[in-house]
Amino acid sequence: MDKVQVYVDKWSKDLDKFPILQKAQDATGVEKLYLVAGASSVLLLLLLVGFGAGLICNLVGFVYPAFCSFKAIETECKKDDVQWLTYWVVYACFNIIEVFADFLLYWIPFYYAFKLGFLLWLFMPSTQGASFLYNHFLAPFLKSQESRIDRAMKEAVSSGGSVISDITSVAKEVGKDMTKVVANKIVENSTSSPPKSPRN
Repeated sequence: MDKVQVYVDKWSKDLDKFPILQKAQDATGVEKLYLVAGASSVLLLLLLVGFGAGLICNLVGFVYPAFCSFKAIETECKKDDVQWLTYWVVYACFNIIEVFADFLLYWIPFYYAFKLGFLLWLFMPSTQGASFLYNHFLAPFLKSQESRIDRAMKEAVSSGGSVISDITSVAKEVGKDMTKVVANKIVENSTSSPPKSPRN
């Protein structure tokens, strides 16, 4: 029982770092640790049931890392910049895979609970899972495919420019034709029906 109390005391001390929890404790009369445990339980239940789970995962995957990225940009240290750039590269690759595998992921029970755990593992300072995945899997793959990816990107940009040019010229022609049709209709309507005489 003493070991449990040691952990409870440690967690309570860690929660003292967040003034908003102290305000919540003062307002409700419930200890911070119980507030966090209750909120975590509700969050876990929502994830397991699936209600709002996608939103919760997106908030965790975007909001906290985006704020930490902002803070990293504002510091002189480059180490935290690399950490968050690595996270965003891994997160982008994960999202691409998730989009294409969505029909399979739908069938995995408690997928969003696993996804939330994965996202936390990616960016938590104690685990830095994004650095692990990047260094062991993603960087070697991207380096081996770098020339192919660069070539494909150049082709996409150059063909994208011609596609945009083609679309623009077609839009101009359609616009001219539409203007002629509208102008002809206006002229046709004004000449075919005599003006109505005002009633006295």
